[in-house]
Amino acid sequence: MSPYLAEFFGTLLLILLGNGVVAGVVLRKTKSENAGWLTIVVGWGIAVTLAIYAVGRISGAHLNPAITVALAVNGSFPPDQVAGYILAQFAGAFVGAILVWLHYLPHWKQTTDASAKLSVFCNAPAIRSTFSNLISEIIATTVLVLAILFIGANEFTKGLNPMAVGLLIISIGLSLGGTTGFAINPARDLGPRIAHFLLPIPGKGNSDWRYSWIPVVGPVLGGMLGASIYSALF
Repeated sequence: MSPYLAEFFGTLLLILLGNGVVAGVVLRKTKSENAGWLTIVVGWGIAVTLAIYAVGRISGAHLNPAITVALAVNGSFPPDQVAGYILAQFAGAFVGAILVWLHYLPHWKQTTDASAKLSVFCNAPAIRSTFSNLISEIIATTVLVLAILFIGANEFTKGLNPMAVGLLIISIGLSLGGTTGFAINPARDLGPRIAHFLLPIPGKGNSDWRYSWIPVVGPVLGGMLGASIYSALF
């Protein structure tokens, strides 16, 4: 498997399991309806862990354009592969979102809340404030990149790094995710948002394009900031 195909598949798996847990919690008449924020955050942490185990040995399991850009800024990833990785990540996120839609097909009609349907695919802020929402995404992604670089700098028993990153995602979600839903990944938000726009979901409402730039720009800026801080101090 090429590293680009690995990034596609890993991001697809990430979105299938991550957005899948959101769908299970917010859509009507699922077995896990109303299971809550903790379920979503833990589900995302496990999704990240499994996706890294799946393709980490092939591509490094970036699964996130902010990580790819950060590692390129840090000098630990070849710049000529950045565009290919990012395209693969966005494509994987888009297809993963379509699979979530298919998996929960009967539940879209049962759910009348358009914002709940949108939340299965992408993020929305708890309180809409452009500056604060952008800062939240920058801070959370800075922490993500710094922590991933910290984890990589330590010796772990072979095979434990993905679990450490999964716990990191849970920590960020619990501590910093309550403001914007912690996108911390442009592909994770924009790929599924495009799927939401295109898919025939009954009563889906709009795709909130007015907000869509924040989960893209914020994580990229945060990733670059995290990589720069690490390079400067460590």
